[in-house]
Amino acid sequence: MTTPPTATAAPSSDLPTSGASRLLHPDPTVRRLARITLLNTVGSGLSLSVGVLFFTRFLGLSAGRLGFALTAAGLCGVLASVPAGRAADRWGARPVLVALVALTGLGTAGYTLVDGYPAFVALACLVSAADRGGAAVRNALYAEVLPADKRVAGRAYLRVVTNVGLCLGTGVGAIALQVDSRAGYLTAILADAASYLAVAVMFQRLRVPGWSGAASAEGADKAVAEAVERGPAGARERNPALRDGPFLVVTALGSVLALQFAMLEVGVPLWIVQQTDAPRITVAGTLIVNTVLVIALQVPATRGTEHPVAAARACGRAGLILAASCLVLGLARGIPAGLAALVVLAGVALQAVGEVLSQAGTWALSYDLAGERAHGAYQGVFNAGMSAALMIGPAVVSTAVIGHGPVGWAVLGALLAGAGLAMGPAVRWARRRGEVPA
Repeated sequence: MTTPPTATAAPSSDLPTSGASRLLHPDPTVRRLARITLLNTVGSGLSLSVGVLFFTRFLGLSAGRLGFALTAAGLCGVLASVPAGRAADRWGARPVLVALVALTGLGTAGYTLVDGYPAFVALACLVSAADRGGAAVRNALYAEVLPADKRVAGRAYLRVVTNVGLCLGTGVGAIALQVDSRAGYLTAILADAASYLAVAVMFQRLRVPGWSGAASAEGADKAVAEAVERGPAGARERNPALRDGPFLVVTALGSVLALQFAMLEVGVPLWIVQQTDAPRITVAGTLIVNTVLVIALQVPATRGTEHPVAAARACGRAGLILAASCLVLGLARGIPAGLAALVVLAGVALQAVGEVLSQAGTWALSYDLAGERAHGAYQGVFNAGMSAALMIGPAVVSTAVIGHGPVGWAVLGALLAGAGLAMGPAVRWARRRGEVPA
């Protein structure tokens, strides 16, 4: 389904040739998406670095109240993905995405005005629903603006940009943390809100095949007219992704593989601090190792996922590597501090390799099993599965894994390996039904 970026498009004559510019993607559409992604993720990194402290220290929320609000918001994000994807199919991915991104920006700015807990919970739910719904629609937009053989490679490049942007935003956020004032935190949150609004404008200007200039308005009017003409019967049309057995299985298996993010962000820090003698600074080291390896390996990891069977194999390899990562991490308990730190970093390095392979494989399958049918619906369902994993992952890892030591890590590893290896049978099922190419 995808080929290496350097092979899918020859550099155009306007592509710079300096050393720094060689890092730019040769496809102009991907470059535009990269600029959008960079701006958005710098803002997100800035807000993420100060959000918890702002909510607890300056809004006066207890850890328990904040946890409940974020859990409720996560659930709203899961529930919003499917209808957002369907809306993209009905009215077009770009206009729906512009609206959702703008709504996310306005909601983020609203955090600076909230003065009561019920209002905070409601706002957090609104922001999460708009953000996660926007993520599903954004993936559908990629299917509209990128050729089928470039989608996964393009997403891999954008994921690299995402990691760079988050690092930059977090670095700037560190300044606000050092200043440690209400004004500094408010500035950081408002800067994130402004980045969303700027991104909405940039998406509006993004060229989509069949949506340019006056044609855009004409196309939107036509889509609305068709929706009105369909009336209640059209509204009751069943979501094709929800009736696609192999796709639902792949989504569920991908959600299991996505537990690795909670493993890295929650499980590993807790494991280091509570169950090993490794220095606490090792926590920061794990994030650095993961970020550097993802930036270096994500694009190369997409090579070889051109067809569904190859993508399923990539998921299988990812599951086995993630299982090995869990086993290595489990070995860090009960050994000297320096050796424990090295073992943890080795485990995280394996996790990063498994991460880039699993992402490449699941991205490819999320598009391949959809074919060219209703990308909004399919990406909405797929994104709902990933959002559910992100919501329940921290609880699963912190209770079922950390509390049981090496045995807990081994069980998690077996679960990840099983999910990865099961992708092969799921794709063979889809091929027997004639839903994916051989």
